[in-house]
Amino acid sequence: MSHNDPFVGALKQLEKLKNLINLEENIYQQLQSPQKFLEVSIPVKMDNGQIRVFKGFRSQYSNARGPYKGGIRFHPQVNESEVKALSMWMALKTAVVGIPLGGGKGGVIVNPKELSASELEKLSRGYIQAIHKLIGPNVDVPAPDVYTDPKIMGWMLDEYEKLTGGGNPGVITGKPLSIGGSKARSYSTAQGGFYVLQEAVKKMSLHNVRVAVQGFGNAGATMANILAKNGYKVVAVSDSKGGIYNSEGLDMTTLSVHKEKTGSVASFFGAQNIDGNILFQEVDILVLAALENSVTLENAEQIKAQLIIELANGPITHEADEILDKAGKVVVPDILANAGGVVVSYFEQVQNAYNYYWEEKDVLEKLAKIMTQSFDEVWRKKEKYNTNMRTGAYALAVERIGQAMKDRGWI
Repeated sequence: MSHNDPFVGALKQLEKLKNLINLEENIYQQLQSPQKFLEVSIPVKMDNGQIRVFKGFRSQYSNARGPYKGGIRFHPQVNESEVKALSMWMALKTAVVGIPLGGGKGGVIVNPKELSASELEKLSRGYIQAIHKLIGPNVDVPAPDVYTDPKIMGWMLDEYEKLTGGGNPGVITGKPLSIGGSKARSYSTAQGGFYVLQEAVKKMSLHNVRVAVQGFGNAGATMANILAKNGYKVVAVSDSKGGIYNSEGLDMTTLSVHKEKTGSVASFFGAQNIDGNILFQEVDILVLAALENSVTLENAEQIKAQLIIELANGPITHEADEILDKAGKVVVPDILANAGGVVVSYFEQVQNAYNYYWEEKDVLEKLAKIMTQSFDEVWRKKEKYNTNMRTGAYALAVERIGQAMKDRGWI
């Protein structure tokens, strides 16, 4: 296994925690691997009449606190180790925010951009055909992830209901509103991230802050918009094609139009291009909303921001984390910072079970309460163990999962 193996890295984090919080051996042993791991073959008849077989996975990590919960990603780099690591992080994430769910994850090795709409639909339905006996509203609840969206969730829900008979909207979250989706779900990850960012700003007594946002996709662009609307000065943003800077702050409305027209934030009127060094800008807050492993051993020392928000999953490597910690930076970890998505997914399930739907303001009110409370609980653990926020979040999550295991008599 390579040193970049995501699941090996995840287990290292767990091992470090074991010694810090004196985690019982019986709990630790059960958190070493998923409870179930499924690998499936999905034959799809392509538009040219040929059959192509895709490989898919579903990892069910822990259901000590409730049904497995986690997204399905369609990506060429999907592999067994990544899916296992992501399912473990989901189990921790649901525990950190105190919702009654466990952790799971799924994926298919595919580049969806190479498929036609009908091939994509067949693949989505084929995946559900392969795993449908292992999922259900009280068993395992999938959701969208990288390169999957509400449309794909709609196909998956439809296929599940055909196979099992009867309406069952709670089996999948992140659905279109017309078939049981929740209001605010589309921007809930960024909104939840904003609530914890505000709490961190208060704790650190930061004033007149300048923000840089790496990644201007769904989560990053939404976060930049929310920040600008709330009076924060967003001075730098980047996407995969380039980055821009303006010390007076960027106008998000015109920037969104520019991105829509040109396909990138680069060369935006009234801002200078900054190419690859978005991470090194003179800012107070850095929002990481791009890819895994963006901050590494090579670039961590050049980061000037005092507060870093992990809106993406795993944007900071294990080694980089230690460098930032030594430099006194506050990192709000992904399992807290981007948990807004799974919180509103949980709300979606609740609304599906009730068959009664909430207004947007009610969803946001409930989300704000959970995110701010969770931030405070993580901060208290950080202080208790004299550690950083990531380890504080892990401690909180693992203690909650361990308690559920004890109460079930698993130990």
